[in-house]
Amino acid sequence: MSDRTSGALLTLAAILWVVWGLVHALAGSLIITGDAASGFQAIADAVPPDQLAADYHPAVSAVLNQHAWNLLWGGLVTIVGAVFIWKRSRTAIWVTAMVGGLLDLGYFVFLDLGGFVKFLPGTLMTIVSATAILASFTVLLGTRNRETPDSSGLGQTESA
Repeated sequence: MSDRTSGALLTLAAILWVVWGLVHALAGSLIITGDAASGFQAIADAVPPDQLAADYHPAVSAVLNQHAWNLLWGGLVTIVGAVFIWKRSRTAIWVTAMVGGLLDLGYFVFLDLGGFVKFLPGTLMTIVSATAILASFTVLLGTRNRETPDSSGLGQTESA
């Protein structure tokens, strides 16, 4: 794989992770600052809002806020990871894929497959994270036989 191609794929991955991170950090912030009913209505947007409107026990709100906290920090981690992916860090590719990918895997399994969400924005963000993972892992696989003269592990010279 050429340096130009790998650079373009890593730039794409970085941009996608920034978008993903901003959406999730914002969602987490909005859910934490709202009440439980509005949080559930925002997440499970395919369910009629009146079916989720309730006076939830404070423990339910606490569990939802813990989920929102995970969205917030996960979003921030992927934004930081995006900077290091752009700088060609193997570690950032792996860590960002694990954080964003595993958060979205849970979303996909429990909400998408459960039929509780519409396509936008949640399912689209799952596609965004999957595309970022594929783009960055394509570079990892394409550079695995190369020497690594720089600290990133994604070196510029071919091995003999």
